[in-house]
Amino acid sequence: MKSSWEPKKIAVLGAGAMGSLFGGLLAEGGLEVALIDLWQDHIDAIKDKGLKITGEGGDRYVKLGATTDPAEIGEVDVVLVQTKARSTEEAVRGACSLFAPHTVAISFQNGLGNEDVIARIVGRDKVLGGVTAQGSALLGPGIIRNAGNLPSHIGELGGGISDRVKRIAEVFTAAGLETVASEDIMKDIWKKLMANIGINAMSALCNFRVGEIFDVRETKETILEALEEAALVARAAGVDIDAEETKQLLFKITGKGGTGSNRSGMLVDVMNKKRTEIDFINGAVVALGKKFGIPTPVNKTLTAAVKGLERNFS
Repeated sequence: MKSSWEPKKIAVLGAGAMGSLFGGLLAEGGLEVALIDLWQDHIDAIKDKGLKITGEGGDRYVKLGATTDPAEIGEVDVVLVQTKARSTEEAVRGACSLFAPHTVAISFQNGLGNEDVIARIVGRDKVLGGVTAQGSALLGPGIIRNAGNLPSHIGELGGGISDRVKRIAEVFTAAGLETVASEDIMKDIWKKLMANIGINAMSALCNFRVGEIFDVRETKETILEALEEAALVARAAGVDIDAEETKQLLFKITGKGGTGSNRSGMLVDVMNKKRTEIDFINGAVVALGKKFGIPTPVNKTLTAAVKGLERNFS
């Protein structure tokens, strides 16, 4: 990638709560941004009035591009992939028109394996990993609530900090989306996975907001046991995860200054009677546990319970 490269034109593939938040903040900071999503009412509302952001930072409207058709945008510098994990392949294949030789895709999705799916379509050299502790809620067509102000991390899948990662982090941070260049993004992805393991399934099963998951002794104990299982699986996969460190991150996310008032994405899916990402979160730990011969009974039970809920969806 040439040294003069600048990440100025951004496409956000998947304009749900988080995709809209990222796109809105970057557009507010002066970058050229287009949101892409299949929800026509959401896209129409943004085209009409702009994206309304409430919560952190105050209420305001942000003008930015919005479309259901990636071909309308043309080639961009960075594609933020923020679809649900189960939709990654279909979404990226339908958005190949966004990719020029220099384009970089960054997955900010939940769970494991999204980067591999994207890489099979556009090439591994075009893919970066990303994680965020930010929280956002979609309140209606064209309206989101920013639930916090926490940093995001991006990095090369093979580790180390490249010039492109540093430049994207600098530009995004200057635009208002605090972004840190990571030396080991796969470890960061596992840390985020651990947070999702701790939050999503239990919140979906019990109708808890993020800040409520530790309020019941039995649910807290179950969550911590699921984290211990996942840490064993991570180490077997070659990622050195400290379960205690992950617990502290979880306490930060759920506590004051975090996103405790927010509903988890999995709870929102259940409330809307949509399939969840459980197979890419707790289910991914179960699958890897089988591969490495590590028992994961707590994660297996949480996965089964959520899939049982999904069976009732029409």
